[in-house]
Amino acid sequence: MSMEGKPWKNWKHITKLDPDKHITQADLKTVVESGTDAIMISGTQNITDRNVSQLISLLKDYKIPKILEPATPDAVTYKGVDYIFVPLVLNSADLDWIVGKHVAWIKKHKIKWDRIIPEAYIVLNPDSAVAKLTKSNTNLTPDEAIAYAQYAEKYLHLPIIYVEYSGTYGDPCLVKEVSNSLTTASLFYGGGIDSKEKALEMKRYTNVIVVGNVVYTSIDKFLGTIP
Repeated sequence: MSMEGKPWKNWKHITKLDPDKHITQADLKTVVESGTDAIMISGTQNITDRNVSQLISLLKDYKIPKILEPATPDAVTYKGVDYIFVPLVLNSADLDWIVGKHVAWIKKHKIKWDRIIPEAYIVLNPDSAVAKLTKSNTNLTPDEAIAYAQYAEKYLHLPIIYVEYSGTYGDPCLVKEVSNSLTTASLFYGGGIDSKEKALEMKRYTNVIVVGNVVYTSIDKFLGTIP
């Protein structure tokens, strides 16, 4: 498929908005007009059909790519979004987060496959809600993280490898080594980017940085993360 069929391949910056957190209309407008390439609607705790739908509704008049990253198969909606990014948490100790929930979803629903983009998640912050929920083995060496990434790229042929430090700033050396090990997959990084310096550092080693929490703490610092 050409780049025209995969516009996300050209993105550099995604803003992750949490349906469980409040954002003002003014801040939302600032985010959308900031130069970020896309909005990802994603969260781990207290995610409901109602708050997901409310956030999508707030975004409906903005012409920016919108991604839903569902917390569970039951939270999937195609209305008002362009893509569904579906995580497989490779270092989870619970197979539900690697294959179980995905197969259950496929069995029960008619999938719009043209909207689906699978992501291979490698979760590395033990204190994060996503690590606890998915029972992830976060104590990985760089070689182990590389092995997961190459498994996702070479065996599973997944288009996105997502190194997730959710809530804290990660190890740039590990991210660099993972990046150097990949040849075709896009490398996404998320976690703790709350300044221009951190954004520039992680962008050196990745295709896309994902910025979220700082939107809710300092919109000015968020603006500094835009490439």
